[in-house]
Amino acid sequence: MQKVEQLPIYQKALNINKLVESFMLALPQEDVFLHHSKSLMMEDAIIIPAKIAAAEGGDLYSIRMQNAAIIRTHALHLYAQIGSLRFHSKFKDLEYVTLLRQELDEFRLLFVEWIESFDTTNHIWDEWGMFNPSDALPPNTYDDDYFGMDDFSEDDY
Repeated sequence: MQKVEQLPIYQKALNINKLVESFMLALPQEDVFLHHSKSLMMEDAIIIPAKIAAAEGGDLYSIRMQNAAIIRTHALHLYAQIGSLRFHSKFKDLEYVTLLRQELDEFRLLFVEWIESFDTTNHIWDEWGMFNPSDALPPNTYDDDYFGMDDFSEDDY
């Protein structure tokens, strides 16, 4: 975990999490729409650093990319949720929107750099086809390594 905590992307995610927490205090408590928005934004802000840690813990490319896809989804969702507040009549603190969106833009740049560092040679085949490195071959194309039941003699049973 010490390695993860030193990553710039993880530090930025924690910073965004803290900003979202303080941002929640600026939102009116009595508004139902804002109350639901707060819950969604906090969920997004909490999941992002957790998934960075999960990606770093699982060194396989496919697992790291799966976590990266989840991070991207929550970061985009948070970006949209924050931006939508500009149009809410009871929300007046637009500097929070600008600040958080700037932080998320910086996070995106760190994210791109981070996923480019993933080792594409350390992967397991993703049967769904989403998280295979572009140069990876399906397992059935590894003819030299494949063995079947015909490879064993009757004496082996």
